[in-house]
Amino acid sequence: MLQRRFRILTAALGLLVAGAAQAGEPDVAAIYAKNCAECHGADRLGRTGPALLPESLKRLRAKRASKVIAAGRAATQMPAFEEVLDKDQIKALVAHIFTPLATPPIWNAENIRASRKIFVDTAALPSTPAYESDPLNLFVLVESGDHHVSILDGDTFERLTRFQSHFALHGGPKFSPDGRFVYFASRDGWITKYDLYNLRVVADVRAGINTRNLAISHDGRVLAVANYLPHTLVLLDAEDLKLMKIIPVMDNRGKETSRVSAVYQAAPRGSFIAALKDIPEIWEISYAENPPPVYTGMVHSYEQGMVEALEGDKGRFPVQRIMLEEPLDDFFFDQSYRKLMGSTRAGKSGVVVHLDVRRPIAELPLPGMPHLGSGITWTYQGRRVMATPHIKDSTVSVVDTTSWELVKRIPTLGPGFFMRSHEESPYAWVDVFFGPNRDAVHVIDKATLEIVKTLRPAPGKTAAHVEFTRDGRYALLSIWDKDGAVVVYDAKTLAEVKRIPAVKPSGKYNVYNKIKRSEGTSH
Repeated sequence: MLQRRFRILTAALGLLVAGAAQAGEPDVAAIYAKNCAECHGADRLGRTGPALLPESLKRLRAKRASKVIAAGRAATQMPAFEEVLDKDQIKALVAHIFTPLATPPIWNAENIRASRKIFVDTAALPSTPAYESDPLNLFVLVESGDHHVSILDGDTFERLTRFQSHFALHGGPKFSPDGRFVYFASRDGWITKYDLYNLRVVADVRAGINTRNLAISHDGRVLAVANYLPHTLVLLDAEDLKLMKIIPVMDNRGKETSRVSAVYQAAPRGSFIAALKDIPEIWEISYAENPPPVYTGMVHSYEQGMVEALEGDKGRFPVQRIMLEEPLDDFFFDQSYRKLMGSTRAGKSGVVVHLDVRRPIAELPLPGMPHLGSGITWTYQGRRVMATPHIKDSTVSVVDTTSWELVKRIPTLGPGFFMRSHEESPYAWVDVFFGPNRDAVHVIDKATLEIVKTLRPAPGKTAAHVEFTRDGRYALLSIWDKDGAVVVYDAKTLAEVKRIPAVKPSGKYNVYNKIKRSEGTSH
């Protein structure tokens, strides 16, 4: 029924576009090209912004879409156009983006296989680093301003190399268990394998049209790619990026499809965890060579040869579904990976899901859209806590991960996006990413939960995304600007040590901290 109504709505909006053109009303193609194409793609398939197609706008009604175009969208790069476009132009744009393409976008197994390129055989390359730097203390620096990646020495803070990436890398690079290889995902679906020992691109494959992020299995064998378009989860061989499996993302009735918000590695579980944007489910996918089958419905007996249950998902990468009341986004996992926190659709609260019993067990009072994916954890007064900034609230929330009670709200100068720390550091750093104080970064004492210093490394420019060196001695902070920099701080004295010029350095990732799953950084 919902799909039928959706088809009727998109057809009606398509007629509006045709009627507008006949009446000599706004030239929607020109309006789109001038105001939307740079971020959303001339073909509407997405670039830095998401695809603008009916398949990707299921949760956005036409009336709401008009408001988003006019007023922009908080906590994103979507600006307000109410002073640029009049009501008729906005109405025409809405009709345009809800109109299906003449040829539906397809990216199937044949397309994926045809896109794969191997640039060098890694077996023919040296298996030791081609430099004297500590390979586990390298930083992978994504410079989104001109779509390049720099590799920094975490001891000298000098560049080892800088190379061009695909357009709009997103979701954070992921590393092989030994730290030799790093994998990148771009918004337009390209997955790149890069050799950090030999400083060269190894292979490329396009796994989707509009991609959110990727994850790597803890044993380094499998990559999982989360797609907005098409609605798929793609599994690749991490060795040569060959396609292993495409999993269409559909609800348990096989009726509604969903975009994949993100996919995560759950190393202690030997599985991937997928957050789904449009259906109220969480997926857990085992990446074991011979995983046990996943059965649906009630199971009377698990005794070998005596299982009494409805047919389930068998073979490689079976899908275990966790049913919810509403979709959850932006996951944070406790250190055991038995429990996860997710934020509700409206960002009004947090929900704790126990992955073993496969159901929610607690709800948290976390209004203002907590950015749980940026949450960090440490021991406070003998108990394990996690802390998260909020995208729509000037607060850092600290939560007890045993009782799931709120320990404290720490007021900040504005909504934040990234929070980081390190096991060897007494401080947690959080940016003020949104609003007039976006140039501020707070330093919080983890023992007292008080802000001890506010840094403004580049007044008027956005300061964000701190990452620590392997030993925790230095903290690296980004100035998100075309004429930006990576600012290196002494993590104890908070004194500035060095500035490295960079073109809008959106993120930097330390090899050791990532592969060892540091409690102070995102996983």
